[in-house]
Amino acid sequence: MTRKLARELAALPQMTVRQLVDRYEVVFGEPTGGRNKDWLVKRIAWRLQAEAEGGLSERARERAAELARDADLRTTAPKSHPVPVSQNPEEPVVPVLKDPRLPPPGTVLTRTCKGTEIRVTVRANGIEYAGTIYPSLSAAAKAASGSHVNGFVFFKLTGGSR
Repeated sequence: MTRKLARELAALPQMTVRQLVDRYEVVFGEPTGGRNKDWLVKRIAWRLQAEAEGGLSERARERAAELARDADLRTTAPKSHPVPVSQNPEEPVVPVLKDPRLPPPGTVLTRTCKGTEIRVTVRANGIEYAGTIYPSLSAAAKAASGSHVNGFVFFKLTGGSR
């Protein structure tokens, strides 16, 4: 490694992010969207060293290309869950994955909290509390109690029989 390269590499960590972004554009010939100082320092240092030392050998390039050809690539998109469509455009749709721990739709769960009886109804598309559908029992419990709480613990649905 030459002294000039060593001085350049040593100066990189002392540069500001703005200076590093500008230096990145000079070194790579294109702007970067990154603003992480450590990442910029590493990328610029790598490029400066690659230019000075010659980068990857031809054998390494061939091996990388061979590995890329043999890589298993996804040929189909992952399956997604169907999103329910609301009949009423005014009503927001809340997609819900049915939790097997929940009681069947129509069940009313009650709990006294801070002297007030809290009643929620299990629906096919979520948990209803005070006229609003929540995506989970925990979200409904949080809305009702004002603090973050596990919905199953809050409504005593853990373990044992219901």
